[in-house]
Amino acid sequence: MYFLQFSQERWFVMLPYKNQDQRLKFLTIDEIPKIPFNQNHKQMIRFFGFVFRMLLWDLLVTVVFFSDAFVGVNIGTAVTDMPNPTQVVALLKAQQIRHVRLYDADPAMLTALAGTGIHVTVSVPNQQLLAIGQSNATAANWVARNILTHVPATNITAISVGSEVLTTIPNAAPVLVSALQYIHAALTAARLDSRIKVSTAHSSSIILDSFPPSQAFFNRTWDPVMIPLLRFLQSTGSYLMLNVYPYYDYMQSHDAIPLDYALFRPLPPNKEAVDSNTMLHYTNVFDAVVDAAYFAMSYLNFTNVPIVVTESGWPSKGDSTEPDATLDNANTYNSNLIKHVLNNTGTPKHPGVAVSTFIYELYNEDARTGAVSEKNWGLFDANGRPVYVLHLTGSGSMLANDTTNQTFCVAKDGADRKMLQAALDWACGPGKVDCSAMVQGAPCYEPDTVVAHASYAFDAYYYKMGMAEGTCDFKGVATITTTDPSRGSCVFPGSNGSNGTFINGTSLAPSSNSTSSGSLLSFHTSNSISCVTISVVLLLSEVFL
Repeated sequence: MYFLQFSQERWFVMLPYKNQDQRLKFLTIDEIPKIPFNQNHKQMIRFFGFVFRMLLWDLLVTVVFFSDAFVGVNIGTAVTDMPNPTQVVALLKAQQIRHVRLYDADPAMLTALAGTGIHVTVSVPNQQLLAIGQSNATAANWVARNILTHVPATNITAISVGSEVLTTIPNAAPVLVSALQYIHAALTAARLDSRIKVSTAHSSSIILDSFPPSQAFFNRTWDPVMIPLLRFLQSTGSYLMLNVYPYYDYMQSHDAIPLDYALFRPLPPNKEAVDSNTMLHYTNVFDAVVDAAYFAMSYLNFTNVPIVVTESGWPSKGDSTEPDATLDNANTYNSNLIKHVLNNTGTPKHPGVAVSTFIYELYNEDARTGAVSEKNWGLFDANGRPVYVLHLTGSGSMLANDTTNQTFCVAKDGADRKMLQAALDWACGPGKVDCSAMVQGAPCYEPDTVVAHASYAFDAYYYKMGMAEGTCDFKGVATITTTDPSRGSCVFPGSNGSNGTFINGTSLAPSSNSTSSGSLLSFHTSNSISCVTISVVLLLSEVFL
């Protein structure tokens, strides 16, 4: 056994070294070289090998935990007119969204995501959890069917085994950890365990007494699940998935939580929440909930499991009992959340530590049941039009609302009329563009010319496909322009949105063969190299020390 001790401004090392009196001796750093080489040298070498490895491990943890955070989006499908997977991916590429979370492992969506480089978290639906948690073979079959058939073309990086299991289907709780273990075992057999992390998403309501965060603890009822779960996450290098909804915390607080505190709005120092045990200052609910989870894990003696927020957002519309579900509040929350995460601010307990977050959600799910707000968490409607334009100046290109390069797709001057008519017929037919605005009596019927009608149809298709590369060509009769072709009551699809702007990120979509999208992907690539390098050094230290 080896120990380090600091006393009287000097470091001492407790080594299994006995002096002439056969008593265990404290050695100072400067005394170590004086020991005869032939006495306990193997123990000393092993000790310094141990210290070396610990320092390297600390470096590895720093690289992983302090890496740049990312912002992703959840893709729910309870949409009456759900876009097809190709259209969804076109929107993701146009918005430069590089991380998505699916609530299943839909093969059509995973196929559409192939070759994009987008990081994908897939899910085992709750209704499949019991079967997988009770059978290793069932888990292996699920992995073979839903993972192995898509990697490496589709960049699947994580699997969420169930969602909010403890609070929604508690009868499945006894097999939850087994389900994770079986899925991980199947990945290990396929040599994918280092590439694809396995976890399960939790509601933050499993955390009790969440403020002050330092007093937080998990509901003790779930200790038989949480302790082995955290042990699994720790041993596999995975992370705790947590759904964080300041909107609900605010609503349920009955005005105890200020709206500004929930929305990341600046607070005067005297209004900040202070944890009296740690004296840490909290300026927003999001950080307080994340830190509560960190403290709850440390209460169970787990201090090195990172957190990824798998859901967070704010509804843009509500009924009479939800007066704060508004466009302005949703815009404020999500804009501030994105900036907070991408700035690598971290939390008061772990400043600078990445808290990557998935926004809930990409589309408004109008087919969901329940309150009006349940249908209005999306950033976009089913046609790919933004519900609001995010305020993200200076936060990179993802979902950016810079409209200086806003583009439209229109008929090319001098294009052949027959080719224009053929393209118009295709757009309104196989292209599935809504051309009802051009029928007689509708706003875009006049002027009744093939050029005018084709321009409207071309632009509608262009935006329906998320402005992806190649979607404004129509065999050479279409062209991109920055001049808004709208006239009078005929508003072109590209003109929808706030103050004539359209999309949360109006730069053209990257080419279909491009797999990089700015600094986020580049950083993760660099990070992987660093981790591999350090792992190799750790292995070498085991061999030679």
